Amino acid sequence: MASARLDDLAKIEAAVWRELGAAANGRDHAWRQAVLATIEGERADARTVVLREANTDARTLTFFTDERSPKVRQIGAHPRGTMVMWSDPLGWQLRLAVRLELETAGLAVSSRWARLKMTPGAHDYLSPLPPGSTLERPRPERGTREYFAVITATVEAVDWLELHAEGHRRAVFDGGGRRWVAP
Repeated sequence: MASARLDDLAKIEAAVWRELGAAANGRDHAWRQAVLATIEGERADARTVVLREANTDARTLTFFTDERSPKVRQIGAHPRGTMVMWSDPLGWQLRLAVRLELETAGLAVSSRWARLKMTPGAHDYLSPLPPGSTLERPRPERGTREYFAVITATVEAVDWLELHAEGHRRAVFDGGGRRWVAP
């Protein structure tokens, strides 16, 4: 976590990506769970996703999903979304404009599934029922076919907001560069 207030935009952007990397690797980081909003017809549809990987060089974030999830259909129709994260210890909010890519097969999927399949988290991808199905009991039986998919979010813009007793600050990092904007 940042200990002193940063004033240099390049250092703030680097700190954002360091924190995203820490969130992907630390279960207790506030940004580990992010809100992802996609488009469902004429409305936004938001849900919490768990950040699994962050690649600073590629400017990508990775999370997992059930390939039968409604967000999969939404991403197929509109591969753009917004991710929102809040860190109380940092006093930072991120709004990320992202381009979303879904993978249901191939090395990227099989290698991640190999690491996950022996953990309790694998249950989410082995349900015989798609997400949102009506259940007769709290947890469905575990199936044998996996419905595991990987979503990569390429970050196209970062909207950083710092809430601070000495004054709120906001900056945008995108294809147009780095700039301060009104909070």
